[in-house]
Amino acid sequence: MLTARELDEIESANSSGRTPVVFVHGLWLLSSSWDRWRRMYESEGLATIAPGWPDDPETVAEARRDPDVFAHKMVRQVTDHYLDAIGRLTAKPAVVGHSFGGLIAQKIAGEGAAAVTVAIDPAPFRGVLPVPPSSIRSSAAVLANPANINRAVTLTFEQFTYGWANALGEPEAKRLYEEFHVAAAGVPIFQAVAANLNPFTEVRVDSKNPERGPLLLISGEKDHTIPWSVTHAAFKRQERNPGVTEIVEIPDRGHSLTIDDGWPEVATTALTFVRTHLPS
Repeated sequence: MLTARELDEIESANSSGRTPVVFVHGLWLLSSSWDRWRRMYESEGLATIAPGWPDDPETVAEARRDPDVFAHKMVRQVTDHYLDAIGRLTAKPAVVGHSFGGLIAQKIAGEGAAAVTVAIDPAPFRGVLPVPPSSIRSSAAVLANPANINRAVTLTFEQFTYGWANALGEPEAKRLYEEFHVAAAGVPIFQAVAANLNPFTEVRVDSKNPERGPLLLISGEKDHTIPWSVTHAAFKRQERNPGVTEIVEIPDRGHSLTIDDGWPEVATTALTFVRTHLPS
């Protein structure tokens, strides 16, 4: 069920009369990781909402007190949560997602529920085939123990540095780890790894739906978790859609590109695409 905060944000967006933008976070973050993006987009005349995943705590401090609350969250359940929020909006929104949030954003677009979509370093869906060594190493914190499919997993600082902050200096990496990092469900990573072997997987995207709308994929050049080869393979599948499909690589950026000090460049890139392709 949607929380009181989420319902309040939806009501505020509807009453504003502005075009809404829905932000979708991925694993190891909370919806508050989008706060700076939201302020930027609202200053540009858009309304924003940032639902969490089901049962997400509201703050990083709460999340660290009870990390087990993140366990068992599967891709379909999370997608349905966001679709519930979108279904309560009075206007079809733009949707912006990062990492597993980028996968969910594409699922939402594939259901025809988004006016325009931006997927940033998105987790792969069924049909996206590259499995780079850096992705394997980045996911090893979860995949190394099969029992993690039923657990919430917290990254060590070293694991966070390799998978997220490899393009940053150590002081900024430590600051981001302390400010943003929380535990995450292990099961979505197991779902993604098995997607190309499981014909019934939840990790699929309807990339051919003519109602998908315009889509931009953004890749960080130095991302270890979702390298260019993975994002580009998603682009090649999405390119078959009759809608506008674009891809851009942001130089010298890792998986932390939505939260590190270079976030305004990424936010502006996404905003320009949204502004260009939103219906009049």
